[in-house]
Amino acid sequence: MENRRNPRVNRPTYNRNANQRPQFRPSEDEMVFGIQSVIETLKSDQQIDKLYMEKGLSNPDIQNLAFQNRVTIQRVPVERLDRLTRKNHQGVVCLIAQVQYVKLSNVIADVYERGETPFFLLLDRITDVRNFGAIARTAECTGVQCIVIPGRGAAAINSDAMKTSSGALNHISVCREPDLTETVKYLQESGITVVACTEKSSRDLYERSTDLTGPIAVIMGSEEDGISPELLRMVDTHVKIPLLGAVGSLNVSVATGVVLYEAVRQRSMRVEE
Repeated sequence: MENRRNPRVNRPTYNRNANQRPQFRPSEDEMVFGIQSVIETLKSDQQIDKLYMEKGLSNPDIQNLAFQNRVTIQRVPVERLDRLTRKNHQGVVCLIAQVQYVKLSNVIADVYERGETPFFLLLDRITDVRNFGAIARTAECTGVQCIVIPGRGAAAINSDAMKTSSGALNHISVCREPDLTETVKYLQESGITVVACTEKSSRDLYERSTDLTGPIAVIMGSEEDGISPELLRMVDTHVKIPLLGAVGSLNVSVATGVVLYEAVRQRSMRVEE
């Protein structure tokens, strides 16, 4: 449901290949590099958003600490690390999280204890920080209690994401899960209906049979190829946004807003009844 876009950014470093997206260099205060510095960061209370390690490099201390902290190590070419920093990174760079991640099980328990109806949002490989920030802003405004992202293949929650969210990321829970397939199973076992928004669906979002009033978790997919086939096979139901123009897709942040506000509309109507 999403299309490719060319966002305006503040600090782009362009690759010569015109078919590739701009690469972004984090600010110095968002990044830690060097073996010992990364080890000490992993030992501290700071949460890590991304941990990049050069392909072929082995460091048991970093690998063990990352495993203990549930931080996914992303193996990348040294050129990727060189684009992040021109300093001596020794083959390892980590990005400091701008938010405090929480456990999904705790969020679910808290929501039920407060007597609320679960309203969650899962993002499958949303990679653009501006899209993520805009989605977070809409999610917070619509009363979503939690955004769930994968440990690998998701946008970094950096200062750009925080700015684009207009502070919303300070007010909404964010969970980072290593495996979204296991997350979907856990949500379903917790009594939450998982709804995929995809153009592959035969069900219109605005059909009478589309019920978004109960405990739900909405999944939105990657800017490039939408929701992964594995997740689509697992969800409880699919919906699609009707498109009446010549363009065949919406930007993912716009599409998310459409779906979430339809849920708000249905829930408001149910309360009034």
